[in-house]
Amino acid sequence: MTERTDCLERRCGQRFSLHVPVALRLCGSQHESGGFTQDLSARGSYLFTDFPLAVGESVGVTLLMPSEITLGDSMRVRCQAKVLRVVQPTAGTRLGVAVHFAGYEYLPEQPEEAASQAFSRISSLHGHSDEQRARSTNHSRSIS
Repeated sequence: MTERTDCLERRCGQRFSLHVPVALRLCGSQHESGGFTQDLSARGSYLFTDFPLAVGESVGVTLLMPSEITLGDSMRVRCQAKVLRVVQPTAGTRLGVAVHFAGYEYLPEQPEEAASQAFSRISSLHGHSDEQRARSTNHSRSIS
């Protein structure tokens, strides 16, 4: 595979290939949906979601910003974002959505039970076999 050297990279920050669960809420709406990132940086993300979004819309994106980006501990944040691009799915129902983060709001730690419920809801977006689902419900771990 050859690399093109004539392309101009417009991104300012380092991009990480991270699959992080996200919660999305259209600004001015109470409707919330989930998704997960494909790429993530301090200034934006490319993510997949079933939530119908359009270019130019403002959306709140809540996620656990990983330590690779915070350069410290991972932190729960709510980002005010603008939809830059929407890619229609070629298979399945998930849209590819590019968002630019305009600002951050740092959120308090989430109680373990609520975090577990959010993870279960978001992880349901990923296909799991019945055997994997049974294993995950039968084996619980406590995080220190």
